[in-house]
Amino acid sequence: MASLDIRTEHRQTQTLSPRLQHAVRLLQMSSLDFAAMLRETLGKNPFLEVEDGDGEGADGGQPLAPGPAGEAPPSSLMDGAANDAVAEAPHADGSDNDPPAGTENEQDGDSDRDLWTADGGSGLKRTEDGELSALDLMAVETPLNDHLHGQLNVLPLTERDLLLAHAVVESLDDDGYLRTPLEELIAVAELDPPVELQELQIALKRVQSLDPAGVGARDVGECLLLQLPAITCAETRALAQAIITDHLSALAARDVASLARHLGEPPARVEAVCDRIRRLDPRPGWRVGSSHVPYVVPDVIVRKLRGQWTVQLNPAVVPKVRLNQVYASLFQRHRTPGHAEMGAHLQEARWTLRNVEQRFSTILDVAEAIVKRQQNFLDYGAMAMKPLGLKEIAEEVGIHESTVSRVTNNKYMATPVGVLELKYFFSRAMISANGSACSGTAIRSLIKDIIEAEPHEAPLSDAEITRQLAGQGLEVARRTVTKYRQMLKIDAVDRRKRVA
Repeated sequence: MASLDIRTEHRQTQTLSPRLQHAVRLLQMSSLDFAAMLRETLGKNPFLEVEDGDGEGADGGQPLAPGPAGEAPPSSLMDGAANDAVAEAPHADGSDNDPPAGTENEQDGDSDRDLWTADGGSGLKRTEDGELSALDLMAVETPLNDHLHGQLNVLPLTERDLLLAHAVVESLDDDGYLRTPLEELIAVAELDPPVELQELQIALKRVQSLDPAGVGARDVGECLLLQLPAITCAETRALAQAIITDHLSALAARDVASLARHLGEPPARVEAVCDRIRRLDPRPGWRVGSSHVPYVVPDVIVRKLRGQWTVQLNPAVVPKVRLNQVYASLFQRHRTPGHAEMGAHLQEARWTLRNVEQRFSTILDVAEAIVKRQQNFLDYGAMAMKPLGLKEIAEEVGIHESTVSRVTNNKYMATPVGVLELKYFFSRAMISANGSACSGTAIRSLIKDIIEAEPHEAPLSDAEITRQLAGQGLEVARRTVTKYRQMLKIDAVDRRKRVA
């Protein structure tokens, strides 16, 4: 019979505190997400403030942001001691500064006239040297609906027709399509007498005649047909209309042989017309405004100075946040047991500053280690990319591999060849026939060069590309070639085939 006993066993385990877990999440954030989180913290914490100018402010606050070359912030930021000296603002006596009776309104009027004259009657605020600020000179983006409303307002339409056209515009999506059936818009337009379907069809035609061409379409085919007047050649326009109207699926599948057989046209001519159709815009709404343009802000910038590649933090992503030493000193002087919440805010402010410093210091260290190993890539291009693993960078910087993985997630580097994610520089080694190591990035570049050099009428299959790579000493599986081709966003062999 088994006996029950109690034993004491020592075991070493590693656990992360809640603050450390939060610091890890902050490190993994992109610059935009991190900036949003920091703005939220600034709104809740009275001990944190945004730096208005360079250097130390008049209130005794210390700036956080590193300099352009990536210098670390001053160590006085991170200590908890508050300055003993507190600058007291002088109290002005209001009686000495009151304006003489009867002059206040006149002075206000004169200042308003001076401001209007200084601005040249434009109402725009100018800087101290009289020049317009950068914000005043920025172009204002116009949404699609405002762009269309502005065109409708100058047309000679009755009030009823204008209201119906506006109702159609407000029903368009961001792509410029009308996804809502016209029948449902009858209930939306509450007019007397009631709206008829024929009136809405006329209103839709008016919207479809506006710029950009193709707006107001109800499907892709109609969108392309609305843009056909841009084709000047009548024969090409007629053939394109036939393809879009009756053979849209074959156009999408790039089945030139089938199109030529059904249309009774030479394959070369059908191929040329299909190319012209593909230059039309299937999302005309995106041409107005730039809300759909994905912007990437680099975290680090790489430049070649005096023959050496150097890395620096992008000042645009480094938050200029500092600890308000005046508030911190006042709180330390008058701290009582009942101020536990303010004490927690002060502790959180110092912890936030430490995390900001550690985040950007780690990003800079990892970026420098990457550039040190991938200088050939910066000099000669993707074919010179070396195999690189997280372990190598972790050993160089002195951090864990998981930390390197988090640092390289959603972080970008601006290089002379473009803005690249830090993860782009990592790839496993692939051994060639002569025993040398080759990175996956280099192989992808080679596959791209092979496909670009292939004859259009006889494109290479993935198996043929695999054989060509083997002829160059690179043993790569066909499925790997397929994966790399898809990563390069290159179509399969049947879609790349073109008619001579």
